[in-house]
Amino acid sequence: MSTAVRRAPLLGLPAVLFALITWQVVGHGPLLRLDARLSRALVHPDPFSELLSDLGNIQVAVPVLVLALGCAAWRGRAAGADRWWLPPLAAAVLMALVPAVVVPLKDWTARPGTPEMPTGVGYFPSGHTATAAVAYGSATLLLLPWLRSTAARRTLVAGCAALVLGVSYGLVRHGYHWPLDVVASWCLCTMLLTTLALFVGLVSGGGTAAGFRRARTSHGASSSSDGPGSRSSSDGPESRSSSDGPEPCSSSDGPGAR
Repeated sequence: MSTAVRRAPLLGLPAVLFALITWQVVGHGPLLRLDARLSRALVHPDPFSELLSDLGNIQVAVPVLVLALGCAAWRGRAAGADRWWLPPLAAAVLMALVPAVVVPLKDWTARPGTPEMPTGVGYFPSGHTATAAVAYGSATLLLLPWLRSTAARRTLVAGCAALVLGVSYGLVRHGYHWPLDVVASWCLCTMLLTTLALFVGLVSGGGTAAGFRRARTSHGASSSSDGPGSRSSSDGPESRSSSDGPEPCSSSDGPGAR
């Protein structure tokens, strides 16, 4: 089964859910009443929730992504990976596209904020959630191939999920956004990050992680060939000139030739 087929649900299901939520917001559907009740139950502004929501600021999330871009580019080039520059470039472009996607949606839906916010519109979907999800999610996709142990990869994924969920909780808890604003951004960013993974996998052949691991393996193999365990066939006991034996023969006649 191809990678695109396996990841199809990560595109289709979030797209359907995002369309449903957007339809309810634009049409002032019954789902908004449930959203309002849930918001009233969750909202309780405090310094901790504000701190969590600040993790979705551009000034915080984007520098983290920039560090991951630099690390992935450096490791890819050092390992001799094909098109090592592509994953960092694609992640940077995706981050730049987030406002180009979110801002028109905010203008079109014109959803008012919660009672905790000043009068105004443009709260759907959540821009802070989208910034956090794409920045931390892209950083995770870039760094995963370079982590050797399963525990390290799981820790990175768990850390990314904790950051995104923390930002989401802070936004809703402090009353900056309705719960549906945040859920819609989850759906949108799931589609964006899946598209990023599919695009990089298509261009690099076999996926980012697979391609980088192959490059890292081949780089390690070429390095090991220069080590003390590497020697030419002339160093072995079987190697000798034709003058050493009574029956000179070509190398193709030896027992090691197949």
